[in-house]
Parts: sequence; structure tokens; C-alpha cells
Amino acid sequence: MNDKAKIKPQRWKRILKWTVAVILIALIAWFEIAYWTSTNDCQLHSAAPTNPMKAIVYCDYGVSNLKFQEIEKPTPADDQLLIKVHAASVNPLDWHFIEGTPYFMRAMGVGLRKPKDTRLGVDFSGTVEAVGKNVTKFKPGDEVFGGRTGAFGEYVCVREARAVAMKPANVTFDQAASVPIAGITALQGLRDKGKVQPGQKVLIIGASGGVGTFAVQIARSMGADVTGVCSTRNLDMVRTLGADHVIDYTKEDFTKSEQRYDVILDNVANHSLSECRRVLNPDGKYVLIGGGGVNEGRWLGPGLTHAVKAMFLSKFVSQKMGMMLAELNQKDLTALADLMQSGKVTPVIDRTYKLSELPQAIEYLEQGHARGKVVVNVD
Repeated sequence: MNDKAKIKPQRWKRILKWTVAVILIALIAWFEIAYWTSTNDCQLHSAAPTNPMKAIVYCDYGVSNLKFQEIEKPTPADDQLLIKVHAASVNPLDWHFIEGTPYFMRAMGVGLRKPKDTRLGVDFSGTVEAVGKNVTKFKPGDEVFGGRTGAFGEYVCVREARAVAMKPANVTFDQAASVPIAGITALQGLRDKGKVQPGQKVLIIGASGGVGTFAVQIARSMGADVTGVCSTRNLDMVRTLGADHVIDYTKEDFTKSEQRYDVILDNVANHSLSECRRVLNPDGKYVLIGGGGVNEGRWLGPGLTHAVKAMFLSKFVSQKMGMMLAELNQKDLTALADLMQSGKVTPVIDRTYKLSELPQAIEYLEQGHARGKVVVNVD
């Protein structure tokens, strides 16, 4: 009886062991097949276009694989606008797609061996050239800005109800193109995640970057007391944007200060959560933007690890801590247009490049020292 009782656990252990082994082998086989069979539409770009336009495409991961070439000009659907792009801007998001990092992105649908979507860019500004028969809000000749994959090209099609809005008359195409991802990220981070109220103390880490320059101005327009953290060379610029206080991180560690904040907007993620919590009020909110900066690591990266820790820690402390990613939409683009029209927000542009110089623009952004936004002139 005892011998039989001993046999059963051993049998179940063998079954479990072989089941796990079969699952692992199946997963490895699936990965190998998916990896080596992954492809994209680059063969379409190799054919001579009948109605050509110039654009940036990439058939393989890496900045060195970016190609400036002629492809087929898009045709708007019934609910779309055809926009002649005048300018586009570069974001860390673009760099991540170009490199295919962190690597977990590839398994999430970006493409294991090759990028599935060979078009790049999101932020754009331009002029409506044609509209579909169901479009009522826009007409040819309208100057617009917004977000749509494939912005690094001479033309882009976007649905009328999606992320596109009228460009304010008092901003240039370059300025308007710098707004969508960075501006909406700052707006949603402060308004929706931070729930900033007039009179609250807001700390913006990375105040001189793309999101940071918008965040300083938006927080100021909300009536907050704004402190910006940046390097020595950017102190005056951040003050000019409306920061009430500035901290030079090369000379002072804000986490050792006695000052406490109601909201921390972190664009850098180079301080531990415990250090940030120390300067956050008991009921304060810590908002990590997009997992941190460009150089997050190639697999998961310290930025995203930081975000996971923040979301976990938030369950056990009184402070709210977490990460946010921007959701491009027409309503918030219009809100940003109103802020620019009123003069409360003015985009900051560091450098401009030609569309053919996109690899250089990406490499400059990767260095992590851009003051405001990096813009690409398309026409």
C-alpha cells in the first residue's frame, strides 16, 4: 500500500515535467518560425510608384537602415484627409521603433525580425490637400497639425475624427509639428494623472526636454507653483517658460531638499522611487512619463522597470505612483491649440533637419540633450 502511494506522486511529477518540456519546445518552435518568417511590405516600396512621393522607410531595425526614397502617394478614404506635410517632429517613440527596443516590443506586435510597419513618424503639421466625401470639419487649404503613423513623408492620410486639429495662426508649421506627442503627454500627465490644481507645487524633472518644456508652461497655465529640474545651460530657458523655481541638477540634488511637492512629473527616471517619495507630500502624485528617457536598455530597460515598481508600490502607500503614455486625440490637440493661440504655450525647438537628414536627427535625439523638440522640415 505504501509502495503504491509513493508511485503516484512520482508519476505525476514525470507527467508535469514532460508537459512543461513540451510547452517550452512548442514555444521555442513558434518563436523560431515567427522570427524567420516575419516580413513587411518593403517589396511594395521597391516597385516604381505610379504616383510618387518621398518618404522615410525602413525594412530592418537600426538607424543605418533608414532609407529616403519614393513610394506610392496615399489616397484618402471617405472619412479621411489627405495632408501635404510641411514639418514633422522626432520623439523617443520613433527611436524605439527604429531600433526595435526594448526587445519585448517586438513580441508585442512590432515585428520580431523585421518591423511590420515600414513607415515612421507620428507628429506632423501641414495643409489639407483633399478630403473624402464624408468629411465635413475640414476642407482643402486648411492648415492642420496632429498625429499619424507615416509622418516622415510628403503626404499622410488621417481620419477626420482622429488626432488632427486646426493649426493656430500664430504658430509656424515647425512649431505645430512639435506639439502632438510631447504636448499631449504633458497635458494628460498633469491634468489626468497628476490632477493639478491651482496653488499646488509641481516638480518637473527634465524640464528642458520635449515633454518638459510643454509641462512647465501647461502647469503654469493651471495656476501651479512650478519647479523645473534641468542642467546649468538650460536654467534661463526654463525660467523664461514660466518656472517659478529652477534646480540645477549638476549642483543640487532635489531629493535632499526640504521642499515637498504635490505632483512630480518625471521625464528622466534617474532617481529611485524612495528618493522621489521623500519630497512628495503624503497624498501627492508621482507620474512617470513613458518609462523614462530614450536609453532604457535593450530588453526591458530601467525606465520600464521603474514604472512597474511605481505601480506596485502605489498599492501600499498613500501616494499615487505610476506611469502614463499619451493618447492622441482631437479634443486635447484642440486644447493645446487654444493654449498656443492665447500665448500660454509656445513650442521650443532645438534643431531642425531636412527629411533626408532624419538619421542625423534621430542620433541627436538619442544623445539625450535636446532642448525642447527636434523638428524635420519635409518640404
